[in-house]
Amino acid sequence: MGLLDDTTQQEYYDGSDYGNYQFTSLDDVINQFIVAYVGEDKIISKIKRTDVAFHAQRAMQELSFDTFKSTKAQEIVVPATLQMILPQDYVNYTKISWVDSAGIKHLLYPASKTSNPISNPLQDDNGDFTLQAVGTLVDTSSDIVLDAEYKDILVGMLVKGPYIPDDTLVSATSNLSGITTITIDDGDGNAVTPNEDLTNATLTFENTGEFLGDGTLIKPQKSSHIVETLSWGGTAVLNVITANAAADIADIKVGMLVSHDVFNAGTVVTNVDGTTIVVSNNLNNTTAVTTGEITFISPDLIDTDTWSSYKSATPSENQNQYDDDTYWPMDGSRYGLDPQHAQANGSFYIDNLRGLIHFSSNVSGETVVLDYISDSLGTDGEMQVHKFAEEAMYKWIAYAILSTRANTQEYIINRFRKERFAAVRTAKLRLSNIKLEEITQILRGKSKQIKH
Repeated sequence: MGLLDDTTQQEYYDGSDYGNYQFTSLDDVINQFIVAYVGEDKIISKIKRTDVAFHAQRAMQELSFDTFKSTKAQEIVVPATLQMILPQDYVNYTKISWVDSAGIKHLLYPASKTSNPISNPLQDDNGDFTLQAVGTLVDTSSDIVLDAEYKDILVGMLVKGPYIPDDTLVSATSNLSGITTITIDDGDGNAVTPNEDLTNATLTFENTGEFLGDGTLIKPQKSSHIVETLSWGGTAVLNVITANAAADIADIKVGMLVSHDVFNAGTVVTNVDGTTIVVSNNLNNTTAVTTGEITFISPDLIDTDTWSSYKSATPSENQNQYDDDTYWPMDGSRYGLDPQHAQANGSFYIDNLRGLIHFSSNVSGETVVLDYISDSLGTDGEMQVHKFAEEAMYKWIAYAILSTRANTQEYIINRFRKERFAAVRTAKLRLSNIKLEEITQILRGKSKQIKH
């Protein structure tokens, strides 16, 4: 006896496409809609297939959010960063849980009173968004010695100050004994010198250029490392930096920015192996250097104070506030608190702008499951409709088409609006998968006597 699609029972059990009979593909829904609803003496006399496909996809998206059983799940182990990247086809979450050794989920709750701000631009002591330094100007030198170490000053920044020509850029930075020295040029590799000598000149630095962003506020990077006794140049390989020992560059990671005059602005580390660093651009000065110093800057911005405080603090729900600090094991429940905090499983918040989930510190190292909703259009394999909701798809497509066509009588539109509503309601009831025996078993617990 053959099954549908000319698949025998033996072929079905030998294959891997189990349970697929529950679903109808989106292509079949479109084809069957055209057969049943489009043509002479039918409600829709003529329409392009592309129009039907558009409304079918919109119907699938809308029904996926609260009608279809379209919840997906992803499992990760929360790293030390306490962050999880949202899945590629993520639309919204249904629940987030950590899993114990028995495989039981413990529900995490959203922390509604915190967030990760977009940025924390650099501010001076007066609260102004500016990076200033005091330096000594010499009219015969393009080198300016500053009064302290400034790791936020990068090659390519615009420098302004008294006796400094307009459009002057930082072409190099070096650090020695806690003092930063910058070299300035005109942006084309030509050295620039101040017009006059001046001690204690106040210099202002701004972002500029394609890499650093024209006029954007300076945002501190997560980390920067000044590495000394490095070697480069003098060989045929012009994009390699060599250290004396691997330990000297242990903190240098792929993707870090390279700040030095021998490398153009925007140069990044592409590989670190032993004592060798490979960068994205060749040297612009091939002179051999054996004891040089280069600043490496993380491409990531420093954590905002809000996020740093949240991830480093002991969650309030885990602080010992009672003599009897015992939780109900399954739900992590506590009593006597605001209900939104009456649990000890941990918390999270979602940064939709960056596409990250941030977890509280007590979730570090735990296995977390994200149950989320997609729109069923992520891949071709997802574009299928459960047979319980197939009629809802047809009614949705018909109403969408009729309501957007000119000269369609209003009573017809209203009729299909009602039919769509009824079909969606029926689909929800069917897909809710309510079983009388299961409800009966749960309700049996209601008749148990409460013991005191």
